[in-house]
Amino acid sequence: MSEIVDKKTQAKWDKVAPSFDFRAGLGAEKRWAEAKLDLFSYMDGNILFLALGTGLDIPHFPTGQTIETIDISPKMLEIAEERLKAYEGSINAQVMDVHDLDFPDNHFDQIYTSCTFCSVPNPVKGLESLLRVLKPGGEIRMFEHTGSRYFPFNIMMSFMTLLTSNFGPDMNRTTVKNVEAAGFEVLAVKPVYLDVVKTIVARKPV
Repeated sequence: MSEIVDKKTQAKWDKVAPSFDFRAGLGAEKRWAEAKLDLFSYMDGNILFLALGTGLDIPHFPTGQTIETIDISPKMLEIAEERLKAYEGSINAQVMDVHDLDFPDNHFDQIYTSCTFCSVPNPVKGLESLLRVLKPGGEIRMFEHTGSRYFPFNIMMSFMTLLTSNFGPDMNRTTVKNVEAAGFEVLAVKPVYLDVVKTIVARKPV
């Protein structure tokens, strides 16, 4: 296990963990279930999933997979324990920071994220870390909420970020551009809700 350097982010999500299921599970998780089921249906091979949180995404995983998963918050993973045990397949969960992954180069066939890069403090660095551990030609498949390109929503989401960043995600991230900046080839971007919730499929160059 790599040492967690970003204690501030870890403490933020440890604090949120006890109420996370109530806040996320009653609305957003039900609303996005169909899109997540479709995205995760492509799981195959040696898989890295981040960030697991309390495990609300696990019921959307296809059965029989071998999945390595990480989260920066040990409190989140404690709450995820029952969902981890219930999964019909193999999931190994570790406390780890995406900026400093303790995995070999070119290790994973696929990487999946779910509402992750709205919260990673240095998103390009985190994506570069994922690029390192993904095999050449391997794909990253992402379900993310991002900032908007359109007025007045872009202004509203930047203002909201001033409030939400202290206890949750940033609302104005340019995630598609960040994926490209990290060195991935973007293959597809599919809107799920307006232009602020989307799936992104990208590949590590061969």
